[in-house]
Amino acid sequence: MYKQDYIMRLIREAIKFLAKIFLHVKDEDEANYDLVYENEDSQADHLHSELLKLIESGEINKAENLLFEKLDTSNKKHIELALDFYNRLNNLDDDSLKKNNFSREEIVDGLKDISKEFGLESGIPFLEKM
Repeated sequence: MYKQDYIMRLIREAIKFLAKIFLHVKDEDEANYDLVYENEDSQADHLHSELLKLIESGEINKAENLLFEKLDTSNKKHIELALDFYNRLNNLDDDSLKKNNFSREEIVDGLKDISKEFGLESGIPFLEKM
């Protein structure tokens, strides 16, 4: 249990770290995706809705695959979307993750992959040991 709590805290800190680097948010801000209702055809909004549906239905692996398939590294909203996605997964309890064939370690791996996709070649120092 302590190990999982530790991993959850590391994931939260990694999300904050990436939000500071890519989104220039302050410490107290969280990386949450905000729907942009001005353009109802927004690809990022549509992807966000699809990801939420897949998470809710327990298809986390499918959701993660969709995220990487549709990821647009030239769109700042996509980093926000990806951080929101992993934050939501991190907020799930261990039983929910296990039931849906996902783990905290996969969340860590996803964050590492996202950081590389968006050009952070050095990775996330405190996650590299995991």
